[in-house]
Amino acid sequence: MSNIQRFEAMLAAGQDNAMLRFTLGNAHLAEGQPGEAAIHLRAAVGHDPGYSAAWKLLGRALAEGGALHEAIEAFDEGIRVAGQKGDLQAVKEMQVFRKRAEKQLAGQDQ
Repeated sequence: MSNIQRFEAMLAAGQDNAMLRFTLGNAHLAEGQPGEAAIHLRAAVGHDPGYSAAWKLLGRALAEGGALHEAIEAFDEGIRVAGQKGDLQAVKEMQVFRKRAEKQLAGQDQ
């Protein structure tokens, strides 16, 4: 049984929480499944809107899946949340990812 299968079984057993959804999202992203990752990461921030690491990973998953506008929105919310918590490292990381998504978006417009 893979890690994803194990985590999915926990979810099916009713253990739905932000950490499990974050872990599932991270596992799917590592397997090259950004769409599946985004589903779980959206659920993670739904459980805990202050979970800045989940916002960062959601933005990455959306960007990798080509949903650049949504990725930028996720990074913006993550930057806001991290800033409120004083997590300056997370703010800086998400600002970098946001700029990359903006550059990709600008490249698509040409």
